[in-house]
Amino acid sequence: MRPLDTATLAARSREELLRRNAVFDSFFEREAPRLAEACHEMSRRFLNGGRLLAFGNGAAATDAQHVSVEFVHPVIVGKRALPAMDLGPEFEARLPVVLRPEDMVMGFAFPERDAAVERALQAAREWGALTFALAGEAADYSFDLPDEDPFVTQEIFEVLYHMLWETVHVYFEHREQGHDVGASSFLYPFLGEKEQHLERVVEQVQGSMLQKMEEVNRMRAAAADTEAAAIAETAAAVADRVRRGGKVITFGNGGSATDANDLVADCLDPPPGMRPVPAVSLAAESANVTAIANDIGTEAIFLRQLIAHARPEDVAVGISTSGGSANILAALAEARKRGLLTVGLVGYDGGRIVSEGLADHDLVVRSDYIPRIQEVQASIYHVFRGLLDRLLREGS
Repeated sequence: MRPLDTATLAARSREELLRRNAVFDSFFEREAPRLAEACHEMSRRFLNGGRLLAFGNGAAATDAQHVSVEFVHPVIVGKRALPAMDLGPEFEARLPVVLRPEDMVMGFAFPERDAAVERALQAAREWGALTFALAGEAADYSFDLPDEDPFVTQEIFEVLYHMLWETVHVYFEHREQGHDVGASSFLYPFLGEKEQHLERVVEQVQGSMLQKMEEVNRMRAAAADTEAAAIAETAAAVADRVRRGGKVITFGNGGSATDANDLVADCLDPPPGMRPVPAVSLAAESANVTAIANDIGTEAIFLRQLIAHARPEDVAVGISTSGGSANILAALAEARKRGLLTVGLVGYDGGRIVSEGLADHDLVVRSDYIPRIQEVQASIYHVFRGLLDRLLREGS
């Protein structure tokens, strides 16, 4: 294999980011009508006491985690908390115990079919639940794999459930208020003018979904221009640490915690053909997180764990949409003190992680809207993971 220089890696990074846009276009242009319809039914079920139950295995399990936090802890101030749960690795046994007919059930399975997920979805459907298969065939709303690359598939599904979350709130407010959409007006401004018939709302929601898809594509294209070289340099630096026996240590809060877990899943149990990389997510250690938060404070939840796990040859990856979370700042500062390579995957303008120089490598998604930041961050760390694999193979 010909040695890969930084310029070659940067070109590859840019190409991979841009390639995704056509796949996103095709998928959401085809599926927007069904998604708008599904959100209408979801809003009815939530208002009738239904819950959203999610599950999956491997890297797909991190999407179930993300769905849960997205609906329970909405990123827009003033939006209601909706009941959603990640059923965990024992989902097939747990689902029959907790399921109610008014519930919604979302099963994740990629890069290939998962028999346990399909069985659980079929059972839920027979019980009367509204079901989603991402991907699969055993649900009311079944979706094919959008791409052969499981990373791209996962990114599309993340945008999909973000859109479901955003749109469900719009239907709530249409049902309850008719014309006053409150804090959702900036998401779907057409609803704020006057009372609309529901059929018109569904039609307009479809168009707005496509606008959101275009926004994430535009942001990804901007990242291809501004961050491709940084992704390449980060991959080269991390590959050097891994060759020296280092591991990747990730951490983040909320949706960023699920991204930290996902990156570790992609390292430890990567798609077929890729080599595993040692990694640990500090966000996945719920007993440690709650013990430290209770006994010391939330600012120390990653710092304390990092002190226990970190070695000088390791890599610390802090994921933050704001770039200013106190517990991320503390962990990165401690990592630098201990000689680790530090990486910041951030939104907005990079926040304090960038302004205070806490990361050796910064990967910035320049936006102020959290779901879109997270969607492009997923593309970035997946492209990074692909480059890392190529570099490690080159060096073997």
